[in-house]
Amino acid sequence: MYIKNANKIYIIGIEGAGTSALACALKAMDKKVSGSDEGDHFYENVLKNKNIKVYKKIEQGNIPKNVDLIIYSSAFNSKINNELKKALNLKIPVLSYAQALAEIINQKYSIAVCGTHGKTTTSAWLGFVMKKAGLDPNVIVGAKVPQFKGNNITGKSKYLVVETDEYQNKLKYYNPKAVLLNNIEYDHPDFFKTEKSYEKVFIEFIKNILANGFLVANFDDPIIKKIVNKNCHAKIISYNVERVTRNAKRETQNVERKTQNNYTAFNIQQKNGKQYFKVKYMTTGAEIVPPQFAVANWGGTISAQFCIQLAGKHNIYNALAVIAACEELGIKTCDIKKYLRQFKGVNRRMQIMGKFKGATIIDDYAHHPTEIENTLAAIRLLHKNQKIIAVFQPHTFTRTKALLDNFAKSFYNANEAIILDIFGSAREKQGKVHSKDLVEKIKINNNKLKIKQNIKYIATLDKCEKYLRKKVDKKNIVVLMGASDIYKIGKKLLKNNQVSSFNNQSIIKY
Repeated sequence: MYIKNANKIYIIGIEGAGTSALACALKAMDKKVSGSDEGDHFYENVLKNKNIKVYKKIEQGNIPKNVDLIIYSSAFNSKINNELKKALNLKIPVLSYAQALAEIINQKYSIAVCGTHGKTTTSAWLGFVMKKAGLDPNVIVGAKVPQFKGNNITGKSKYLVVETDEYQNKLKYYNPKAVLLNNIEYDHPDFFKTEKSYEKVFIEFIKNILANGFLVANFDDPIIKKIVNKNCHAKIISYNVERVTRNAKRETQNVERKTQNNYTAFNIQQKNGKQYFKVKYMTTGAEIVPPQFAVANWGGTISAQFCIQLAGKHNIYNALAVIAACEELGIKTCDIKKYLRQFKGVNRRMQIMGKFKGATIIDDYAHHPTEIENTLAAIRLLHKNQKIIAVFQPHTFTRTKALLDNFAKSFYNANEAIILDIFGSAREKQGKVHSKDLVEKIKINNNKLKIKQNIKYIATLDKCEKYLRKKVDKKNIVVLMGASDIYKIGKKLLKNNQVSSFNNQSIIKY
């Protein structure tokens, strides 16, 4: 156990979403932590508040004398990184971020949140409710959470809630007590060459859940439904959203599973700036009251009503995962209800940056077709009469090429879609696809479906900012989407603007 025996730890790429949270966790373990990073310093203040030394350039001279362990971000490797080269030459113990995180996960009562979409929101939400309910968890997530004042919580209990990323098969290192599995949909084609290879990572991961642990899984997801029973040896707790047919009949999926504990959301309504929904609990085919489930009789169905501030059907699924996990942990239902409602979301998830010329500017991390579709659907529901301008910066050439057809079908809720140049990331600088290809695909799809929509290609952030500055008015909602630096457009628009307020809250008004 390298971390257990290390006193002085140095992290290369310390200002990443995961590495900065890990640094704070190590600091809380009384380790002497420092590190280096370059580029945008998103988590500079998070580390500064913990008195963690950060070097702004990656240089060999930064590495402290007598360092016991070096941890590196996946964005860096020995071919391009002099610090890592020095560590390897000096035979200093070196761990990747995933390997280091595994040493912590495998020592704790760890609850790992995984899946293609919703990991950050769900892990932050679960950690928030557990903290408020008095479980004093440690929490590590991949974005800033305003109610955490950072991207982590350092608790003193046995519990660790952690966002776990499937990219580069990091999941293989982890042996958690519990897993929350939101969804599985093909992504990261630069690493996973086929859909089967992508699914296999999750199959192997759920096999790693400790036998006395549990899996909370979304059984509305066809891939999850297919793989869980054959591969999970722990207790299975499922959740889903009840479907309403055209004749208003409700349908709950009848799925055979080893442990039929199911949380089903139904009667979803939007009112008074919130989402309200009821949840019924079923086991072995019969509706019963789960441990501590505070019930109300509604139309003959045993159920409990919940309320959340976050918009969109995808957040109903995220909330269900949190509810199911909290019930399993023994948190009182009345407390789950109270604290679930208080959660305000995480940064860059339908986050209101402010207003420019009366137009609302929203920043969102969506970079996959399904995420774009979910974000725009939620905003359209909130603002039925506003004109939505969706601005998208594709992230990685491989993802854009592999999912091009799906991207083309994801913008239908916008009145106008602007596609920027592809951001290649540190892993790839160029590829065999261009943003103009996506623009043409969207136009072809719109013609087939008779969708009237203005589609534009604008190469750079600066050119897009200038276009929006002239274009927008109070009738518009501008949604900036992407995993890179597209938020900079919003910052430039709102600079010196009297209505500018990057308020660190997700969009919640209905």
